[in-house]
Amino acid sequence: MASRQESREELDRRAKEGETVVPGGTRGKSLEAQERLAEGRQKGGETRRDQMGEEGYKEMGKKGGLSTKEESGGERAAREGIQIDESKFRTKSDD
Repeated sequence: MASRQESREELDRRAKEGETVVPGGTRGKSLEAQERLAEGRQKGGETRRDQMGEEGYKEMGKKGGLSTKEESGGERAAREGIQIDESKFRTKSDD
């Protein structure tokens, strides 16, 4: 069985070849870079959720999940009759 160091070296080699080996580490040029990118993206999402509140964050994600290359989430929601309450998008400091 490979040691932890050997498996990290293998992941680093694959990352340097352009493969994403850490979820959220897209475009990182090494294993360490991918780990830092993933951590930063997670913290950014948590910060936004804290700013908007859980309900607003979920509503924003619902709209974003509807988007495609051809149309925005808002356009698709309108076309399909999906209700999105944008009043929930306000940050806590807007109150």
